[in-house]
Amino acid sequence: MQTHFTPGQLRDPDLATSEQILRNCVHCGFCTATCPTYVLLGDELDSPRGRIYLIKDMLEGSRPARQPVVQHLDRCLSCLACMTTCPSGVHYQHLIDHARVHVERTYRRPWRERLVRALLARVVPYPGRLRAALALAALVGRTVRAPPRPSGAAQDELLAACRAMLALAGTLRAKRRPIAPVASASTAAGGHRPRGRVALLSGCAQSVLNPEGQAAAARLIERSGFEVVKIDGCCGALVHHLGRAGHAHEFAARVLGQVDAELKRGALEAVVAMASGCGTHLKDYGHLLRNDQRYAAAGARLSHLTRDITEWLEAVGWDPGGASGSHRGLIVAYHSACSMQHGQRLGRTPQRLLERAGFVVREIPEGHLCCGSAGTYNVLQPQLAAQLRDRKLRNIRSTSAQLVAAGNVGCIVQLAGAGNLPIVHTAELLDWAHGGPEPRSLSDS
Repeated sequence: MQTHFTPGQLRDPDLATSEQILRNCVHCGFCTATCPTYVLLGDELDSPRGRIYLIKDMLEGSRPARQPVVQHLDRCLSCLACMTTCPSGVHYQHLIDHARVHVERTYRRPWRERLVRALLARVVPYPGRLRAALALAALVGRTVRAPPRPSGAAQDELLAACRAMLALAGTLRAKRRPIAPVASASTAAGGHRPRGRVALLSGCAQSVLNPEGQAAAARLIERSGFEVVKIDGCCGALVHHLGRAGHAHEFAARVLGQVDAELKRGALEAVVAMASGCGTHLKDYGHLLRNDQRYAAAGARLSHLTRDITEWLEAVGWDPGGASGSHRGLIVAYHSACSMQHGQRLGRTPQRLLERAGFVVREIPEGHLCCGSAGTYNVLQPQLAAQLRDRKLRNIRSTSAQLVAAGNVGCIVQLAGAGNLPIVHTAELLDWAHGGPEPRSLSDS
């Protein structure tokens, strides 16, 4: 793609990076076939190629974002399926990220949108606030009937977002029960000297919505002979995708500070992420912080250390030890989160581990298409998210599976809200096969 940025514009390192990405696009259109919003809407401007044209025009003209452009960019899930498909290596991830920062800085949204996005940014990344919000949502859900639909599209969007948040909260209320926190281990399982130290990121929503998965991952790491150390807090992915660059930077600094402190105590074999969305973001720290003299080196180091839990288990040669038990032969539909297959490009790593553990794994038709979770997408774009969720569930049912495995908490919440099959984090199933407890979502179903 031909570009016409001025030398002065290209002195901005972010703009220079985006200009190179734009120049790599050859307009082939392969991306349209795998873009969820184009598949649903059939609008060229709701495809990666269409959005690339909109971004180019906006950035090249150094103009503030306009509402029609924002609408099409907001509909992007950042699923990155287009990057898997693209034959020219267009790094759409970094381009849409830059465009969202530009939108956040130059476009004033209607107050209703600002309110919803501010609530998401100021609640979800903070575990204490998220727990309180879920408790409040439970109270509201029991005592307040849904208000009548107001007139006006903007009001409809606000009401839809509120309804989506209450619906998700209702799903979480139904499945949450207390669980013992994951404790750091000073020795490996069996009392032997650890083979090394592995940092486990607790995350934000992951630690509240799927603590069972966190506990399962810690047990798997310890049984593999490694000491577990905890890294607390949000990685910044959620606010990053809202275009809040400064806020995301703050979260990254906190994570890097904890990792640096642990590295001073001793070497780390890896930093393991339980939510594949977090893993994708951590692996991109090297790019995100490349222009920050304080954190560039630390960001690149963390990117190099980060592994998904399944990626790390396969790398250390995880052995389920015969994998005998009631789980053997269970038919599992594996849902590969977009951040797993398109962001981290892990291929069939999780499926191979599940098969090694004794499960029968079935691929989900149209597995490349997003389930509609995409961080906060199911709140900000509830109608499109619901269409993608229902399409995913139909494809899951076609496999005749007995349960669903997934490696991202957002996907688990999104699919559990409407499906009849239990949705379980992959780590919980591997831990069960390795002598751990049966996943609660199975015993509750």
